[in-house]
Amino acid sequence: MSTLTVKAYGAESTTADLKEMNIERRETTPTDIEIDILYCGVCHSDLHTARNDWGGTMYPAVPGHEIVGRITKIGNEVTKFKVGDLAAVGCMVDSCGHCDSCKQDLEQYCLNGFTGTYNGKDKHLGGHTFGGYSEKVVVDESFVLRVPENLALAAVAPLLCAGITTWSPLRHWNVGPNSKVAVVGLGGLGHMAIKLAKGLGAEVTLFSRTPGKTEDAKQLGADHVVISTDEEHMNSVKGKFDVIIDTVPYVHDVNPYVATLNISGTLVLVGYLGGLEPILNTVPMIMGRRSVAASLIGGIAETQEMLNFCGEHNIVSEIEIIKMQEINEAYERMLKSDVRYRFVIDMKSL
Repeated sequence: MSTLTVKAYGAESTTADLKEMNIERRETTPTDIEIDILYCGVCHSDLHTARNDWGGTMYPAVPGHEIVGRITKIGNEVTKFKVGDLAAVGCMVDSCGHCDSCKQDLEQYCLNGFTGTYNGKDKHLGGHTFGGYSEKVVVDESFVLRVPENLALAAVAPLLCAGITTWSPLRHWNVGPNSKVAVVGLGGLGHMAIKLAKGLGAEVTLFSRTPGKTEDAKQLGADHVVISTDEEHMNSVKGKFDVIIDTVPYVHDVNPYVATLNISGTLVLVGYLGGLEPILNTVPMIMGRRSVAASLIGGIAETQEMLNFCGEHNIVSEIEIIKMQEINEAYERMLKSDVRYRFVIDMKSL
């Protein structure tokens, strides 16, 4: 298969800073779309992958799965897009297409494993996939998304991960105008959960450990802020919430939040991978038919639904734009939670 060489930014080892390098992309096949990348969001998953925090990283690693750009070339069988269209690519670039999950537009749960936008198995060139910290990307049209023209492009990028990660559970658990939703954690995921839940018409509450985020939360659309370290405040919302979106990315005690669920309410973990500590107390779950669940990103159809909804309601992420050469500094700032609320790379700087 013929290839094209493009500039990218990636890491060559676990301890190496990201730096400029050349990578190979495939030339467009009949169903492919080539996209000039204009903006790429920066996700905590990028940092974890670059530093092999989860194990299994293949080097050189080029992160980036919040991609927004403009189409420069299409294959002769492409029907959904044309050259010049705005387009986006999220966390997936392929799946098997025939398992039960894929047939239900749930490619994120592909029973044979979806192909990640980076660090996935490249079915075309062999080796592994490279992400959006690069000039161009080539993706099958089935995994390309349409971007509403009215939205600020840079601020659209994090919708492809932070947006869909919170939208999918809100939709699955039927959040709407009569819903009472709480959000745990006000970071990249949390701020999108507030915006999207409010856009769906829910009454939205932020759980925060300190009062310092109250003003920000209200500006983002939260109706209430509950201080989770205040026992009296927590007791005042026992049995209140239909859905809680828990975005905290580290081990934490979920038991106090379970107690605030309404009968048949669900707490959904979207930020943390691993075991729960301390042990989950099932008594309030059994006595109130309450659930603790978890959720990944959404499928392609659901992601397009989210983008369309954001276009209709003018919802985008709160971002700080950086140059590609500032990515290593940005990673260090992310580790200190020194960003409001998402970094986005202006790829013209590459």
